[in-house]
Amino acid sequence: MIRKALLAALLPLCACATAQTSDDAPIPEAEPMPMLSEMSATVGDVQMSGEVIGMEGEIIGAVSLIQGPHGVIMEVTIEPGGLIPGWHGLHLHEVGDCSDIGVFKRSGGHMGMIEGGHGLMNPVGPESGDVPNIWAAADGSAGYETFSPLFTFDDVADEDGTAMVIHANRDDHITQPIGGAGPRVACAVIQ
Repeated sequence: MIRKALLAALLPLCACATAQTSDDAPIPEAEPMPMLSEMSATVGDVQMSGEVIGMEGEIIGAVSLIQGPHGVIMEVTIEPGGLIPGWHGLHLHEVGDCSDIGVFKRSGGHMGMIEGGHGLMNPVGPESGDVPNIWAAADGSAGYETFSPLFTFDDVADEDGTAMVIHANRDDHITQPIGGAGPRVACAVIQ
């Protein structure tokens, strides 16, 4: 009896919700959110950033990091045409050097490299430079935000700096040494 009474009471509410969502009124477009580097941090404006460089040396996007009390938020935006559509490995590398355009090997290996420890799914790891993959849309653009408790700004701002590197393929988060992510296709010096 109580169930029938509750159902009878809720039925008009469900009908109203359905009537409102079936309306032909256009859905307003969301305002684009500013990059982290454009926003004021609540933890003292502790931020780092860099420009993402593509295979030809052109600027294809930006990266911003903000230090929180328990880790770092990293945001990456890639302009249309910046990447091949699909999944790409993304890592922090031990040297802040992207000057060898098209190969980006001067950025060194992964930050916090552990022999046999690459990968977020690796029981021996992960390395502090391991972060989730980035996905590029059909037009080659990407919008990405992740959080990592694996590193701090002190790690990123060491004497030789740090680079964010995007790879050609998806990282499987376990295969050594880079998860099968393949060649480096984009790079940003983080400062």
